Amino acid sequence: MQTFEEITADFEYLDDWEDRYRYLIELGRALPPMPEGTQDEAHKVRGCVSQVWLDSVSDGASPPRLTFTGESDAHIVRGLVAVALALFSGRSAPEILAVDAEAAFARLGLKEHLTPQRSNGLRSMVGRIKADAERALAAA
Repeated sequence: MQTFEEITADFEYLDDWEDRYRYLIELGRALPPMPEGTQDEAHKVRGCVSQVWLDSVSDGASPPRLTFTGESDAHIVRGLVAVALALFSGRSAPEILAVDAEAAFARLGLKEHLTPQRSNGLRSMVGRIKADAERALAAA
C-alpha cells in the first residue's frame, strides 16, 4: 500500500482529474481484503451513500497503534478508502486524533472535485477512524 506522501506526489504529477479518478480507482483495487466477517453492520460507516466498511486493530501498546482495513462497493469510494487508510493506518491513537484530515485531503484537491455526497462520506470515514482511535486510547 502506498503512503499518503506517495499518493500526494502522484496527484501532483497527474494534471488531469480524469487521470486522478483513474488513479483513485487503481488505489482502491490495490486495497488488501478485509478480514472475513467484517463486512457487516458493526463495521459499516454511516453517512456514506455507497456502502463502506472499516475495521481497526490495535496493537495493545501504550499508546495504541492502529491498523485499518476498509472496503466499499463503489470504485472511486474504494479509492477514497485507500487514501484515508494511507493517511491514518499504522499511526498511534494520539497521532490519528491530531491529524487534520481536511487539510491533508485539500492538498489533493479532493474538496473541489468530489460530489457533496462523496465529501460527506469521506468525512464519515474520518469520523469513524478517529472514534476507533479514541476507543483504543480509552481502553489502553
